[in-house]
Amino acid sequence: MLASLTPAQREAVQHVDGPLLILAGPGSGKTRVVTRRIAHLLAQGIPARQILALTFTNKAADEMRSRVEELAPGQRTWMGTFHRFCARLLREFAPLAGLEENYTIYDTADGLGVVRRAIDELGLDPDYFTPQQVAAAISWAKNNLIPHDQYQPRRGQPLGHIVAQVYRVYQQRLLRSNAVDFDDLLLHVALLLRQNPELRQTLDLRYRYILVDEYQDTNLAQYTIVRAMSIDHPNLAVTGDPDQSIYGWRGASLSNILDFESDFPDVHVVRLERNYRSTRRILRVAAGLIAHNVLRKEKELYTENDEGLPVRLVVHAGQREEAESIAERIAAEVRSGRRRPRDFAVFYRVNALSRELEHALREHGVPYQMVQGVEFYQRQEIKDVLGYLTLLNNPRDDMAFIRVVNRPARGIGKSTLDRLTAHAAAHGQAMLSAAREAGLVAELPARAAVAVARFVAIFDRLRLVAGRPVEEIVGHVLDETDYRRPLQCSQSQEDQERLANIEELLTAARQFDERAPGEGRLEEFLEETCLVNDTDDWEAASDRVTLMTMHAAKGLEFPVVFIIAFEQGLIPHERSQAEPEQIEEERRLLFVGITRAREELHISQARYRDFRGQRKMAVPSEFLRDLPLEEIDRDEAAWTEAAGESASADGFGPHTDDEPVWTPSDESPEKPREVRREGPNPAPVPAARPRLTTAAELAAGQVGATALAPDVYKQGMLVRHPEYGLGKVVALSGSGPRRTATVNFVSGAGQRKFVIEQSRLSKDEG
Repeated sequence: MLASLTPAQREAVQHVDGPLLILAGPGSGKTRVVTRRIAHLLAQGIPARQILALTFTNKAADEMRSRVEELAPGQRTWMGTFHRFCARLLREFAPLAGLEENYTIYDTADGLGVVRRAIDELGLDPDYFTPQQVAAAISWAKNNLIPHDQYQPRRGQPLGHIVAQVYRVYQQRLLRSNAVDFDDLLLHVALLLRQNPELRQTLDLRYRYILVDEYQDTNLAQYTIVRAMSIDHPNLAVTGDPDQSIYGWRGASLSNILDFESDFPDVHVVRLERNYRSTRRILRVAAGLIAHNVLRKEKELYTENDEGLPVRLVVHAGQREEAESIAERIAAEVRSGRRRPRDFAVFYRVNALSRELEHALREHGVPYQMVQGVEFYQRQEIKDVLGYLTLLNNPRDDMAFIRVVNRPARGIGKSTLDRLTAHAAAHGQAMLSAAREAGLVAELPARAAVAVARFVAIFDRLRLVAGRPVEEIVGHVLDETDYRRPLQCSQSQEDQERLANIEELLTAARQFDERAPGEGRLEEFLEETCLVNDTDDWEAASDRVTLMTMHAAKGLEFPVVFIIAFEQGLIPHERSQAEPEQIEEERRLLFVGITRAREELHISQARYRDFRGQRKMAVPSEFLRDLPLEEIDRDEAAWTEAAGESASADGFGPHTDDEPVWTPSDESPEKPREVRREGPNPAPVPAARPRLTTAAELAAGQVGATALAPDVYKQGMLVRHPEYGLGKVVALSGSGPRRTATVNFVSGAGQRKFVIEQSRLSKDEG
């Protein structure tokens, strides 16, 4: 168990009592450390039932479970995601939260449906807001442990008053339907632990040793849960890396790991700095990039792997050329026998960028898989069948009733549903109960009442098999409802795909029954389908190229990685431009993408990109200036071709030097910034970095423009931007690295706000 470990890994594995912080860099063998630590605890005589291991993906939990089983056969510790653990606790203690143990878990789409119904019930005018905005605000409140009766809108924010009203009705509807959303799983458990000291003590004693993987991605609710369960027995071991915290947009709080030593002053800290995955060149590029972040803990990443090939940076004329080049390169490698399709992965910032890649790979006959695990369970036919199962498990679930009552079509339209809804509300009933009284519903035509009664009869026949194995229940649903017949009779490709999806759901049910034999497991199956992660459908053994977002790539690795669309507005994403903290998260996301590569890393950008219906000249990513260029091999031919096309299109003559070049900067020395690092020595102040002039700036006539320190910019100053051209500063706020400028551009781009230090603005010298 210990022989093959490094001294640092052995130190982490052998630690038993007391808090432990494992700072694990990418590819440092942290899964090996976590699983061997569990096996070591078991070897010390600690009962398996007292060990709890929490992670963020089902695949990670499955991997840990199989490794522990090899090391300690027959010892069954509980391992799973936070949401599954909380779902398990909530079923055990459901009455304390006002629920029954057969509650339904609503996915994002179903939760949004409840928000829409709450807005309708309140008679609010959605012209000034969207249901998605309200749902996002409710999710934010729950992640920050603010229940509906404590939500206070911020002064001067009209949407906050809308949210306060909808949140209250939304939560009432959930409880009336005996349902929770994803955020409730965490919120309910966190509040139960906070409000019930005896329950907190019980769980603290039950799980005396808690291990949390990817701790940098925990939010306030998750932090509250593990903190509350580690008071009497503070044997909390967390593993993570601040440099890989990429879920701030979901509510993850980087401070949880940065402040762990403040929460547990007697913590033992272990650093895993040796990288077993990547070549030295790839690792140096990653380290050079992430060194520009401020909110981090210092690590000296190193590897004993080979030097490897330089990181390759290619510029293409457009995204079609980019996709064609990648597909052609992969196809050539596969044809030569040097690589298999599964050796390659292509990462992008948003899923919308995959279309050209898919087309190019198909044209070259290269098999591929797209990693979008949750999408299978969002397909209409799958949600329909699962809706029947959900209603069987929880007859109070109004959303499930509404989904399936007319699927397949049986003559029950909107007016019938509106009358059933009114009857249910008037009598304090669930809609299924109202349907049983269809003959008594006011103004409901006899024909509609008969159709509703027929649905109730189908449902009652299905209830007779509700306790059987899940595959059998799904089969009965398909037979009783005759759901497959219209699809079987159709000749359309779309309907045949739907039929294939239903067969795949039957396969999933069969596999579940094989893993969990016995009857009465429907509730557990539904929970499993609700808590699917992005990477759950990724097949590591499948011989296909993998296409995925950089977020989904977390925790995976590939011999060859392509990162596309290395352009401003995509990497980093345009939504991150307003806040330095968000830019740092985007830099961490790129760091994650880079460190997935074992042997080769290819980064590409386009001169022009069609995105969201518009063709725009693409500006190279600002992160280009953070990369150590001496480690990067630029494709000269592609660069020259792309830059030449751009120059011609813009009306400028050919350039003599179209590479990005380092030019002296007129900036004053950078203002010292506070860096969160541990140790007795103060953090060094980073030297001012020279400004990077790109081919885009050259083409836009930016040569000779002067970049100034943020505090030098004044209101009324004329400035230039490589994408928006000439503009005038109309407003300024803040100071130093956080100073922002609002610029009114004469090109028609209107007013735009920038964080000056990250904006690529420069003083106009003309």
